[in-house]
Amino acid sequence: MRQEIAKVIVGQQEAVTEILITLLAGGHCLLEGVPGLAKTLMVSTLAKTLDMSFKRVQFTPDLMPGDIVGTEILEEDHETGRKFFKFNKGPLFAHVVLADEINRTPPKTQAALLEAMQEGKVTYAGTDYALPRPFLIIATQNPIEQAGTYPLPEAQLDRFLLYVKLDYPSEQEELDVLKNTTGTARPTLQTILTDQDILDLQTLTRQVHISDELIAYINRLVRATRPLESPSDFVRQWCDWGAGPRAGQALVLCAKANAVLNARFSVVPDDIHALAYPILRHRIALNFKAEAEGITPDRVIGELLKAVKV
Repeated sequence: MRQEIAKVIVGQQEAVTEILITLLAGGHCLLEGVPGLAKTLMVSTLAKTLDMSFKRVQFTPDLMPGDIVGTEILEEDHETGRKFFKFNKGPLFAHVVLADEINRTPPKTQAALLEAMQEGKVTYAGTDYALPRPFLIIATQNPIEQAGTYPLPEAQLDRFLLYVKLDYPSEQEELDVLKNTTGTARPTLQTILTDQDILDLQTLTRQVHISDELIAYINRLVRATRPLESPSDFVRQWCDWGAGPRAGQALVLCAKANAVLNARFSVVPDDIHALAYPILRHRIALNFKAEAEGITPDRVIGELLKAVKV
């Protein structure tokens, strides 16, 4: 899949890997980057390498929950003349859903994703409708131009397994982009995995071994993000509150997924360190003093990784 995606996406290998980890771990992913870094193209390219359904939703200020979940329409049985309501499924009913610029839509519509992300179903008029499995939501947002945007509430941020930040490409990568995307050549992508393959891989991921010592280390690391319990002066000085138990679950699952990607039968400390930043950065709330001093969540995580030993 990496090779196929690389036919279209130049560089951004770390972001691609983290999206694949999200898929293996059965979670959802939030992509953040300035315009023009191929966030949307990356997700659509990923979807083409999977033999699964794909839907893209452009989030706008006037988007309503029914526009993504679906709505009931009145139909008539031509044989009996009886009228009835039929649920017309929205774009959320796909294996891979791209929520483009999710922070452009009001909280009411953002909240429509919560049940889908957590429970794998949606409820309409008192009836539950199961979403297809596997189910992956990849949301994108723009860190600049915040006028007219609606920041995601903490409860919804916590539902995203990984918070992936995209940076500008290197000089050589950007040169390759200019050469490869301004001609007539159009790469042909091959389908690599089916929905059943992904479900099998998700089961395999959960079977990967992780020692009790590493689970204890993850537990200490997550608890160290909380100001009242942290052994780090850095956390007590700069943070209002830290990560909850869901962060620990995410670290265990994503470490296992990273082990699978690296063809290992068990988790090693490097798997945890590789995923600590995208898992914890959206689950740590900095105080006003930290923001005024220019302290970032990533810097706090870096200090924690130094302070909490394996």
